[in-house]
Amino acid sequence: MASVVSLLVGMSAIFGTAEAIKETRSKARRSEHRSRKCNLVVHCPKSSQYSPMLDNRQVVLSGDKLYVDTNTCIDVPFGHPFSGYYHPYPETPYSGLISTISDDPPMMNWIYVDRDTYELKFGPRPYAEHNFKGPWDCTRQERRLTFGGWEGFCVVLEESGFWGVYFDIDQNTLSEQRAVGRVVIEVEILRAELRNMPRAKKKDDVGTGEAKAEEGKAEAGDGKAEAGDGKAEAERGKTEAENGKEEAGGKEQSNEAEIDLESPRKVKVDVEASGNVECEMGEKGSVDTEKVKATE
Repeated sequence: MASVVSLLVGMSAIFGTAEAIKETRSKARRSEHRSRKCNLVVHCPKSSQYSPMLDNRQVVLSGDKLYVDTNTCIDVPFGHPFSGYYHPYPETPYSGLISTISDDPPMMNWIYVDRDTYELKFGPRPYAEHNFKGPWDCTRQERRLTFGGWEGFCVVLEESGFWGVYFDIDQNTLSEQRAVGRVVIEVEILRAELRNMPRAKKKDDVGTGEAKAEEGKAEAGDGKAEAGDGKAEAERGKTEAENGKEEAGGKEQSNEAEIDLESPRKVKVDVEASGNVECEMGEKGSVDTEKVKATE
């Protein structure tokens, strides 16, 4: 009985540890995606005559407000694309939302909802402090943007002709905040992954690359010169070897016959097979083979 109890206790401990590890990993994944910089994209859940103009358009920052980028001129940029993430708001228990407002120099501002107009705006902390600054979050599955725990975003066609982004805090389609005749469209705002852009090369890196290329060319030239010197040395060695062969041949020829100074007409011939033999020279300097006498 005691062994069964011990087994059950051990299994419960194992399952508890596994669940704790799983929860820790889940929190780490949530924290990782919340701190990942992203864009915001508008989606119209209900089709209308304005849907083609608004659907899948980016949210941009311009002036001090957030707009939908409906610009159709490719060479005329409109605002700065939202590029931000969740960040704990100072001295509060919830998360705020921050975004870059420029690329050069890189600057960050807080995103907040204006207390009076319900417009989504951006600015430094003193501007966000007396307005609705959070909590910002997202849905668990599709990761749509939420504010205050729910989705109440809408866009309003303003007098300037641009679509401003609002949050319907009173849930009355901004009936008190909007002017008569303005178009209000309920939208969803999705977090979208940033596009991968090439890393900008520094001038120093480019200069270093050119210098390395020049060094490589110089080293290649030195290598060619050394190869040429090697070939020349090889030719010289070859010539010296041939000269050595000729000298060796001359010595062999000189060793083949030795003139007897006492009797110039007699020569000694070194023959490998038969040893030393003595030959008598003919009248024209040729060896008379018939008069060859063997010598001891």
